[in-house]
Amino acid sequence: MSIYVGNLSYDVTEADLTSVFAEYGSVKRVQLPTDRETGRMRGFGFVEMSADAEETAAIEALDGAEWMGRDLKVNKAKPREEGGSFGGGGGRRNSGGGGRGGY
Repeated sequence: MSIYVGNLSYDVTEADLTSVFAEYGSVKRVQLPTDRETGRMRGFGFVEMSADAEETAAIEALDGAEWMGRDLKVNKAKPREEGGSFGGGGGRRNSGGGGRGGY
């Protein structure tokens, strides 16, 4: 299981998040996604802990807690859907009016 942590300060580091969650158990991994174009943190992250009981304790203690000037949103992460966040097929490939007979 993984924990979603939202409404993070853009100044937070993996070490900051690890230290906060370490109060509730052993932190296995922390991920802070960044914007592909700007490289800036996106304001949310994911934390994996060694045991489900540790994750549950962290969620209960930290959801809604104020940290670094923001109220955290902490809950179980939803499984990532296949295909990313851009939806189904097609995309730009089918736009542009191809096959209009010589226009």
